[in-house]
Amino acid sequence: MRVRLEYGRSGLDVELPDRNVVKCLGYQTQEPLADPAAAIRDALAHPIGTPPLAELARGRTSACVVVSDVTRPVPNAVLLPPILDTLQSSGIPRERILILVATGLHRPNLGDELAEMVGREIVDGYRIENHHGQNRDEHAHLGESPRGVPIWIDRRYVDAELKITTGLIEPHFMAGFSGGRKLVCPGLAALETIRAWHSPKFLEHPNARNGVLEDNPVHEENTWIARRTGCDFIVNTVIDERRQILSVVAGDMEAAFLEGVRFVRKLVRDTVPEPVDVVVTSSAGYPLDTTYYQSVKGMVAALEIVKPGGTIILAASMSEGIGSAAFQRLFDENATLDGFMDRILHTDYFVMDQWQLEELAKVRRKAKVKVVTDGLPPETLTRLFVESAPSVEAAVADSLAEYGRDATIAVIPKGPYVLAEVA
Repeated sequence: MRVRLEYGRSGLDVELPDRNVVKCLGYQTQEPLADPAAAIRDALAHPIGTPPLAELARGRTSACVVVSDVTRPVPNAVLLPPILDTLQSSGIPRERILILVATGLHRPNLGDELAEMVGREIVDGYRIENHHGQNRDEHAHLGESPRGVPIWIDRRYVDAELKITTGLIEPHFMAGFSGGRKLVCPGLAALETIRAWHSPKFLEHPNARNGVLEDNPVHEENTWIARRTGCDFIVNTVIDERRQILSVVAGDMEAAFLEGVRFVRKLVRDTVPEPVDVVVTSSAGYPLDTTYYQSVKGMVAALEIVKPGGTIILAASMSEGIGSAAFQRLFDENATLDGFMDRILHTDYFVMDQWQLEELAKVRRKAKVKVVTDGLPPETLTRLFVESAPSVEAAVADSLAEYGRDATIAVIPKGPYVLAEVA
């Protein structure tokens, strides 16, 4: 069986033994929108749970339009023009519209990368700035959430008269689904907020996982924080495996988001009849697989369908290396995952980005991980608590030698974009 995994910008073709492959999991069939721009304009004029965007904008003197950073393939070049045109035709001058990149604690997006994200015309014609999560002076303090999370949100957003967020709804390994409230928290939150919201108190809850919103404290808390901060209007999209727009929802932050989630859940959920010995997967290609940090999401996406003691084989480009300096520091300071977990659970040890290592620890408690990448050498991967493999085929051959010639394999070419479950 020949399968193309999402890998970097070009993909990766692999050959897998037909007799062992139980299923290749992917999106359900759905036709892309014939006229995405028209669908967006219609969503702005007929939103869910709010007046039309033009009506909301009337009488306001400033607007902040929040966009995801480069790690999310949001079709901003299609999404933003109808929004910006509506704001201006409703009386908000162009110079009073700020496009704010919701980086969370990720690096800023600048230059050609920014043009790739939103389109050159928008870069040349509008004020675009990055959120800086580690600079608390740029944030307003809005009290504490019900579970005691200190709320520090980007002051530029807080001070805007009209607050709009855009984004992509897809499965998320902690918050259930991305989009909606996530553009505010963690997208525009300070380190102090993200540290508390991403602490073991939240992440170790059994419902803090892919596809789960009910009784998920990560989802509940950042929804409360976003409501406390204020969000007048959201515009969220759903895309297919070719990144074509399948749906647009707009309006109230919660009502429109939940409508989008209902659509997405039917689209991206796929199942196997029982757990398998081996899962071959990806981290969904560029831009999500550019670092090891982001590629952990691909491992977590396979967790529900792999047997205890099984193997996850991940192909990811990791073209930008491991991740932030803080994330790299975690591997220098923690010789084992058990030791790391003991420190974050029982001491005041904290390093930014530790939550991703915590997610990796969840994976490794259940399964082995073999990584195929051009971005990091084998000796580095070994230090990152995974095994290196020269190719997917070699990793599969090793796994069949370990589990037997009748070992079962499932394939998730798009990794974390698919909600893989046992039926």
